[in-house]
Amino acid sequence: MADPADRDRQAWLDDARAAATLIEGVARRTPIETSRALAELIGGDVYLKCENLQRAGSFKIRGAYVRIARLTDAERARGVVAASAGNHAQGVALAASLLGAKATVFMPEGAPLPKVEATRKYGAQIHFSGHTVDAALVEAKAYADKTGSVLIHPFDHPDIVAGQATTGLEILEQCPQVKTIVVSTGGGGLLSGISVVAKALRPDITVVGVQAAGAAAFPASLAAGAPVALDAMTTIADGIAVGCPGDLTFGLVRDNVERIVTVSEDSMSRALLFCLERAKLVVEPAGAAAVAALLDTPGDFEAPVVAVLSGGNVDPLLLVRILRHGLAAAGRYLSFEVRIADHPGALAALLHTLADAGGNVLDVVHERTGPSLHVDEVEVALQVETRGPEHSADVLDLLRAHGYRVAFS
Repeated sequence: MADPADRDRQAWLDDARAAATLIEGVARRTPIETSRALAELIGGDVYLKCENLQRAGSFKIRGAYVRIARLTDAERARGVVAASAGNHAQGVALAASLLGAKATVFMPEGAPLPKVEATRKYGAQIHFSGHTVDAALVEAKAYADKTGSVLIHPFDHPDIVAGQATTGLEILEQCPQVKTIVVSTGGGGLLSGISVVAKALRPDITVVGVQAAGAAAFPASLAAGAPVALDAMTTIADGIAVGCPGDLTFGLVRDNVERIVTVSEDSMSRALLFCLERAKLVVEPAGAAAVAALLDTPGDFEAPVVAVLSGGNVDPLLLVRILRHGLAAAGRYLSFEVRIADHPGALAALLHTLADAGGNVLDVVHERTGPSLHVDEVEVALQVETRGPEHSADVLDLLRAHGYRVAFS
């Protein structure tokens, strides 16, 4: 078999088309939705490729099914093993159940509970190992060596890339006029697949990869000319928290992707909130990364733009935290402390002032004792929803005008 690194774009395109035939009736042809709000922001048409609506909640079923379907009967009989924080785990577990193979999945400690439970319900046996996907992958490889199970790598295999490339084929069919495709990326499987088929069909298309700033392995790797592992990662976007690109995906990204940009935790929180409010779509932080890049620097993307919403498997508890963080990042959520006199009516007067300012009080904590509090005062911690940055400033100005000293912790 020829080295996949030596394939030209046409060969990858042919393989992607074969993969599309293979997954027909298994993976959904996900919709592309227009976004008027983003279009107004960048000054041209913007479309959202909704892989958050894919089976198992992300694009991962595409590559996982292709990889397992292309195994021999003897290989499938030995079972498959994978490492994942959740989306690849679900894709492998679902694909294995459809193809009659036993699936074992290694997940990092602290993997989102809904992703763990969904993986288990698809029939996979789960083991927890380490605190990152990379650590879990080490254990998955050791398990494969020991048991003879076939490792289904989350991104660094030609069948995985070909499966994810079917997303790119759909984008070009659904939006043939596209000029820029923006894709969130961790290890690079989705980005590699989309970029290589996009370039095969339309070399003029610009492909942009987006990584979480706290887990961005590609920029340093591309600068070094080879995959370079990160020393540490910190991000809410567990779906793209991968510490090192693969050899295969590194080469494909290097040769087919114009640039990699990074987005902050605040940006992903704002983007998740934007998708929920303006597009009525639930996405996870990793799935919102492409939208975050558009919101951060709208002038950097030539329209028409397709932003890929890569996944929608978000833990409800994390969603609550992110929404509050997103509101704060968008200037629509204030969290502060105010000291007031310890006498009847003082708290009511504070809340009345906030009501006059139009602030919606979400939470109040009344602290009567503390090492820095005087005996005749109390501290009130408030969480207040506002209509935006200007309104937030107005609320704070009115409080200060009434003599309240506002502190932010």
